[in-house]
Amino acid sequence: MFSWLKKSRAKKNGAARVEADRSHEPIIVSRSDHSISRSNISENALKVLYRLNKAGYQSYLVGGGVRDLLLGREPKDFDVATDAHPEEIRKLFRNCRLIGRRFRLAHIHFGREIIEVATFRAAHAGEEGEGLTENGMIVRDNVYGSLEDDAWRRDFTVNALYYNVRDFSVVDYTGGIADLEAGRLQIIGDPQVRFREDPVRMLRAVRFAAKLGFRIAPECEEAITTLAPLLAEVAPARLFDETLKLFMSGYAVETFELLRHYDLFAHLFPETDEWLSHEENHFPLTLLIHALENTDKRIEEGKPVTPAFLFAALLWEPTRHLAGLMQNEKTGPIQALQEAGDEVVARQVRRVSVPKRFSLQSREIWTMQERLTRRQGKRAMRLVEHPRFRAAYDFLLLRQQSGEDVGELAEWWTRYQEADEAGRIALVKGLGGGQKARGRRRRPRKRRAPNTKQSAE
Repeated sequence: MFSWLKKSRAKKNGAARVEADRSHEPIIVSRSDHSISRSNISENALKVLYRLNKAGYQSYLVGGGVRDLLLGREPKDFDVATDAHPEEIRKLFRNCRLIGRRFRLAHIHFGREIIEVATFRAAHAGEEGEGLTENGMIVRDNVYGSLEDDAWRRDFTVNALYYNVRDFSVVDYTGGIADLEAGRLQIIGDPQVRFREDPVRMLRAVRFAAKLGFRIAPECEEAITTLAPLLAEVAPARLFDETLKLFMSGYAVETFELLRHYDLFAHLFPETDEWLSHEENHFPLTLLIHALENTDKRIEEGKPVTPAFLFAALLWEPTRHLAGLMQNEKTGPIQALQEAGDEVVARQVRRVSVPKRFSLQSREIWTMQERLTRRQGKRAMRLVEHPRFRAAYDFLLLRQQSGEDVGELAEWWTRYQEADEAGRIALVKGLGGGQKARGRRRRPRKRRAPNTKQSAE
């Protein structure tokens, strides 16, 4: 795969890997010595690059798009870096929208495709103003600089590679090409400092390692182990976005295993991790693995996936256990699941925010686990028509696969869905008298009090 890299190195007289300091000249890999072709780049990304160049600005394809092209992968998206400032970019593109407070970005819309354009960033001293930090964490980062400044401000070396559309070369300041060849994920600069600047970089390290099959550099591993608790300082809404990237990018199982290996999962889902820590309690781990495997499979097959199902799986064990404690003579199983779900979600959103549109669906999936046991009369037909039935049924199958004692119930619902009308009636009758539904009690009709005045007359 990297024959082009070896050829480039030979031309550089065996140049060694660029270390994380700024005393080296960048490696420039010419068009003949790398594998990137414009035919594999989005037409809309090329339009943006060319228009910026024509207006007199520098512009480069950067980040994961360049990395994936060099690895022979199909990029998920294409990002552009330029020396044009956000307002200057907006003047060039009528379909541009500026977003972000922590760092201003330009989103250029082409139908459903969005090309993200960022101005070159530079390091800052952490003083008040556009470059602002709190306790070592960057909260405002609108400090602009040069191409070289931008390269050293990026997170990982393999994400700091630039494709120059002017001469079709690849520019490498930080040693990213060598790390691509070695299958190594290396942060730029001191890992302790860079992870303190933005603790989410620890999650990104795990995500890229899982996606690319790379190993995390030892000094980065050590820093992650030490600084994992800093995730508590990240806004829960931002961690929700990162959680979706972690588990809905097609590498959920590998990502989950790495998160647990580096003790990061405990800072995202503390109650779930507590249950997973009990070795004798294998049900929640098995259920989670199956849920993540199914998510990866659906993504690979191009099928839709929903965060609601993912969070239902991630939070099922603490919810199930709490519902068991709440259930008593006055609180039935369905009400217990509802109340337990409310409480577990309320605690979880302090770490990872879950929008109501997803948490409500997760709670419906949980309560329907109990409703699925009530199949008498016309209840089964009504449940099949429920908008959340399919998700609840799939979740029931997950519970069966994980070893919970719901195999007979899951098999019954499988046969019920496959049966015709007569078969469904037979299945319900086959439940027996012990499964008979209780009829609705009617209140006794109140007798009107006699009109004593009329009676007297």
